[in-house]
Amino acid sequence: MKKKVVVAMSGGVDSSVSAVVLKEEGYDVIGLTMKLWEYDSVGGNVENESSCCSVESINNARYVCNQIDIPHYTIDLTNVFRKYVIDNFVKEYLSGRTPNPCILCNSRIKWEALLKKALEIGADYLATGHYAKVKFDEKSKKFVLKKGKDSRKDQSYVLWGLSQNALSRTILPISEMTKVEVRNYAKSKNLKTAKVKESQEICFIPDNDYHRFLRDWNANSEVIVKEGEIIGRNGEILGFHKGYPLYTIGQRKKLGIAVGKPVYVTKIEPETNRIFIGDEEDLYNKGLIADNVNLIAFENLEKSIRVVTKIRYNDRGADSTLFPMNDNMVKVMFDSPKKSITPGQSSVFYQGDIVIGGGIIKDVIE
Repeated sequence: MKKKVVVAMSGGVDSSVSAVVLKEEGYDVIGLTMKLWEYDSVGGNVENESSCCSVESINNARYVCNQIDIPHYTIDLTNVFRKYVIDNFVKEYLSGRTPNPCILCNSRIKWEALLKKALEIGADYLATGHYAKVKFDEKSKKFVLKKGKDSRKDQSYVLWGLSQNALSRTILPISEMTKVEVRNYAKSKNLKTAKVKESQEICFIPDNDYHRFLRDWNANSEVIVKEGEIIGRNGEILGFHKGYPLYTIGQRKKLGIAVGKPVYVTKIEPETNRIFIGDEEDLYNKGLIADNVNLIAFENLEKSIRVVTKIRYNDRGADSTLFPMNDNMVKVMFDSPKKSITPGQSSVFYQGDIVIGGGIIKDVIE
């Protein structure tokens, strides 16, 4: 009997090729597209109907499913997406942190809510178009997450929150392909999505203006737009900002002040409604504390280990030592000071191409 797999189809080329590959491998494939938000609720560029969750993207997914003769369904997950992703996004910015909503979308939406639906309809697996690998390690008897073949497109960073149960139900069909190979494969199959451009913005902010989104979305918008002091290296007031949630660590542009040299946001202090600026050298710190840690490669971190730590998606990673702490937290100390460590972002720990685990950056160690 054929194994049944649900493919999370976004209307893009990666998920489209994943569906085709799985069908050709003999799986019973079902295409499922998630409706995560409504344009009239998130505001912004409501005329842009080509990004994630748009009518066009849903139609693209349906067209590909019809093209390869597999069923396609659209599932409404707007309520759970708002609860776990959008509300968290707003809350984090109001706390002076800079979140990565893709992390929660993967762990809470794709590999929790969507996986649950897939299992309810009798599927054995959930597949996505992520550039990463999932393998079963015979030695540890655990599923491990590894970098994808295409180092320029590797997405293992955004999957660190997946549980062992989720990984055991996961297939990543394009893990051994590069983006160029995926495009060429789609063209060879005459897929409608072969030339669909990648979406670069946050999916629920289609105009890519998160400042506008925060003002529009939050009921207490006066908290966001309230001016506060911009503090220099020596404690002097250099000007006034437009609202601390509109800034992030390392930001240089649009500070609204002129001091005769480049300056950067080095600290955000929500409780006093102040942001601090300094020179580029002030952005470097020795380490970080991460909480909400999820370990993939093993159950517990019993002693310090050597890892390469990435502190943002496009970070190349840096040599570091990972130390266990209490309360599901870890400490990371970098061999050399690391630039722009940003609370709210994810820190992900690697040994070679294996993802040891990850967590949310809580504090910076100066």
